[in-house]
Amino acid sequence: MNTIEYLMENLTPVAKYDDFLIDLKIKNHMALTNITKGVATRSDIDTLIPMANIVEALYRMGFGRDYVTEVHHGIEALYAVGKRGSQSGRFILYAKEMKALNILMELHDAQMEVITVKDMERAFKIVESEYKQRKMRPIVERQK
Repeated sequence: MNTIEYLMENLTPVAKYDDFLIDLKIKNHMALTNITKGVATRSDIDTLIPMANIVEALYRMGFGRDYVTEVHHGIEALYAVGKRGSQSGRFILYAKEMKALNILMELHDAQMEVITVKDMERAFKIVESEYKQRKMRPIVERQK
């Protein structure tokens, strides 16, 4: 691989990848729309979980550091609705959870506008590492 091309690619803002970013936003916002309408499926939750994980990883990397409370509330809201939905089969939000998830999505969108490809790779590595180390809190506990 050409070292200069690799360096330039890593320094490229994610926002420059219009097609990728538009597809990502459509997928995430559709899942959020479904959950706010009360018609979400497990697939919608499975779309929102990685979004929340990336928001938290980027937050810990310094992107959105001023939003500690909002990140925490958004992740807790997703956990709560996911847990209730896994038990009942319906993913229904409370008003405060809807607000928290909307803010989390806004933060995600803002982060995507300012990070580089290298930042995104680092965030993915953080999420992947914590998943492998079982540091993530599962919505549904595995049966032993």
